[in-house]
Amino acid sequence: MIPTDSQRPDPDTLLAQVQAQERRQARGKLRIYFGASAGVGKTYAMLSAARKYAAGGGQVLVGVVETHGRSETAALADGLELLPPRRIEYRGKTLGEFDLDAALARRPPLILMDELAHSNAPGSRHPKRWQDVEELLEAGIDVYTTVNVQHLESLNDVVGGITGIVVSETVPDTVFDAADEVVLVDIPADELLARLKGGKVYQAPQAERASRNFFRKGNLIALRELALRRTADRVEDDVRAYRVEQSIDAIWKTGAALLACVGPRPGCEQVVRSTARLAGQLGTAWHAIYVETPALQRLPAAERERILKTLKLAQDLGATTAVLSGSDIAAAAVDYARNHNLSKITLGRGHCTWPWRRSHIKGMAAHAPDIDLIELGGSAVERAVDRSGASAEAEMDREQGARLLALSYAGAGVASLAAALLATPMVAYLDLANIAMLFMLVVVLVAVRWGRGPSVLATCVSVACFDFFFVPPRFNFAVSDFQYLITFGVMLAVGLITGHLTAGLRFQARVASHREARSRALYEFAREMSGALQTEQIFDTTRSFIQSTFRARATLLLPDDDGRLQPPVGGAAGEAPRAEIDSGIAQWAFDHAESAGLGTDTLPASPIFYMPLVAPMRTRGVLAIEPEKRRWILIPEQRQQLDTFAALAAIALERVHYIEVAQQALVNMESERLRNSLLAALSHDLRTPLTSLVGLSESLAGSRPPLSPPQLALAGSLHDEALRMSTLVSNLLDMARIQSGEVKFNLQWQPLEEVVGSALRASALQLKAHKVSTQLPYELPLLRFDAVLIERVLCNLLENAAKYTPPGSRIVVAAELHGLWARVLVYDDGPGLPHGREEAIFEKFTRGERESAKPGVGLGLAICRAIVEAHGGKIDAAASPLGGAAFAFTLPLGTPPAMPEDGGAGQMESTTE
Repeated sequence: MIPTDSQRPDPDTLLAQVQAQERRQARGKLRIYFGASAGVGKTYAMLSAARKYAAGGGQVLVGVVETHGRSETAALADGLELLPPRRIEYRGKTLGEFDLDAALARRPPLILMDELAHSNAPGSRHPKRWQDVEELLEAGIDVYTTVNVQHLESLNDVVGGITGIVVSETVPDTVFDAADEVVLVDIPADELLARLKGGKVYQAPQAERASRNFFRKGNLIALRELALRRTADRVEDDVRAYRVEQSIDAIWKTGAALLACVGPRPGCEQVVRSTARLAGQLGTAWHAIYVETPALQRLPAAERERILKTLKLAQDLGATTAVLSGSDIAAAAVDYARNHNLSKITLGRGHCTWPWRRSHIKGMAAHAPDIDLIELGGSAVERAVDRSGASAEAEMDREQGARLLALSYAGAGVASLAAALLATPMVAYLDLANIAMLFMLVVVLVAVRWGRGPSVLATCVSVACFDFFFVPPRFNFAVSDFQYLITFGVMLAVGLITGHLTAGLRFQARVASHREARSRALYEFAREMSGALQTEQIFDTTRSFIQSTFRARATLLLPDDDGRLQPPVGGAAGEAPRAEIDSGIAQWAFDHAESAGLGTDTLPASPIFYMPLVAPMRTRGVLAIEPEKRRWILIPEQRQQLDTFAALAAIALERVHYIEVAQQALVNMESERLRNSLLAALSHDLRTPLTSLVGLSESLAGSRPPLSPPQLALAGSLHDEALRMSTLVSNLLDMARIQSGEVKFNLQWQPLEEVVGSALRASALQLKAHKVSTQLPYELPLLRFDAVLIERVLCNLLENAAKYTPPGSRIVVAAELHGLWARVLVYDDGPGLPHGREEAIFEKFTRGERESAKPGVGLGLAICRAIVEAHGGKIDAAASPLGGAAFAFTLPLGTPPAMPEDGGAGQMESTTE
């Protein structure tokens, strides 16, 4: 059955699967022992599996194991090799932490890492143990670890609502989902309580406290349900991955992508976590957005930073985040949902209601009746934590914001009163309509300067001042004419509408200005990068643009040929980061192609942000950035623009690198051409006198009367050296002719045995002190090649073997059939090839021994490769079966012509004699 187009696998999908499989094979395997709570036997199960692995011959290293005084668990750990902990001094105490560097140096096949959610002591490379595990996995080391359900980030608030205890140590769900295996360790709640009473979970005092708080039966049942459900979700993911790997048609047609709307009030982390859980259950992607209105722009800095941290939490849980700008929250959210094909919007209620109040929910329903709106409840525990966790800095920011807001309202009122006082002396010269226009002007100016709220106050004060100071009877609020009431109403309405529109336009203009500034900076940076031809230009341009765009100091660290980052190049040192650059963090970011330092999960206490410059081919350097304000690193738009800057800089560095490579290649090609021309000219001019010298030496040896024995020996040495020089000159000339393409091949079908025999005869003088044998199979067919050139290849290989092996060594010439090729080998039992130079010895003017008294200029093997490749074959060098060096080249078999029946046998007989 021929598959149809709909049944045929997508090539891009198959390629992505192959690439993902290759990455998984290079990465270590992670197995997580997962349970509802402490005491269910996760560590025991992990150690049991490790002992079984060790009994099968595997090597196990215990990185971290917490037995909590359990004798059965400790007994399983006995006999397994334990990695000594790293000692860290902290606040006068010595703490023992996992030694990541020692583990990477040991590189065991399997390492045990208990309590994955553990927080490392300050001074460690990573804040969390799961980050240590990630680095072990990247190094190709398998890891067994343990996790409780309350330590999963997306379930943290749910567990807090059940038990009343908020766990501070958490693991991102992405780590849990990326594990190769998840083993559920589960026991009933009654059995766990019995273990607790028996002292098999904690020691007596701690067990008594736990039984009154966390270890209540209802809590354990609920936690067990959560663990079972989360494991079931994980199994569903495994089934889905299997269907994808087997190219099974997708049956989950979910257009149920989620959009979480984050508000400015505390507690919106619960919206993020709940949406992450929903997305996991539906097996779909999700987004998280924050819509910033003009009013929200005036929030205190601490509250804005809390919003950005909430978005960072969403990003860590696998969401795509964005900060939107607009005056209508509902319209902005619906537009984003439609643009990204998100069919469900999740919103919080309760303490996280404002600004997601009922009007916004109704607005979303009106704008998009086809989008599902999901209201999520809040967490009482989280609210309590939020209220109690307010920092002094947040209070100060809130007080400062309140003062600025009060000043803006006061300024609006004062502006209206000032307009009234200034217009009072001119009441005899101005009509009331003109005076009303002056108040409208004040309202517009206040809206432009302070926004919507102050403009409303200015409108009300202006109407009151207009009534009090200018409408008869003056200096009281009585109205003599009913028409003035209409004037007041119209004036109030016009003032409110004008202030509202002006404030909105002011906000939109500011947003547009920021976007235009980002676009202009990106355009100018791309233009400068496109014209950069030197590394120093890229360095100076990148540093200056980052300083002007992000108000941050930056420097560029580039690697040497060995991949080690070097100190900053070029530029003024005064514009580099004030803080000292940590070369270790920078090197880690370069080696792992991941950001580190400020605002990341790797050494976040560093004041400098280290961003790798990842180009299409490789990582080209690291950008070290020290911002004036820490929080800008968390802003998604800023990070996206910075990522674009880094990508452009990386591509520019790669382009400059390949420009240098191309220039060097051009210089090498021109040098090669000139060298070949020179060699051809010199070789041609040297061949005639050398031929005469060979003839003269032969004549001298056979002259009459005969020479004395010493003179005859000198004549023989002169003849041998002349022949050697003639051979060298012939090699030079042949190499030049081959490179220039002047060699014409005389390809004929002929037996390989004849060429081998002629090569052995031609090299008899060099091989006289060696033991030479041939291993040519009887069934070797005729091959199509240029006999003269292939004989030259064999002569060069034989002379090379004789030159680099001691007298008495064995040299073998062999041939074999290998598929569609005939493979010819020349190998010996000499000292062998220099390690790592198997490919370099085929380059021109390269010798096996760089400093050697042996004759030659290093062209023999280069000529061999050129001749063999011209015949369509390949030649390489390797270790000999006899322990020395082996050279093998291939020739295509092809289909030899049929031999004529008449005289065929005699013809074959004559060629083999």
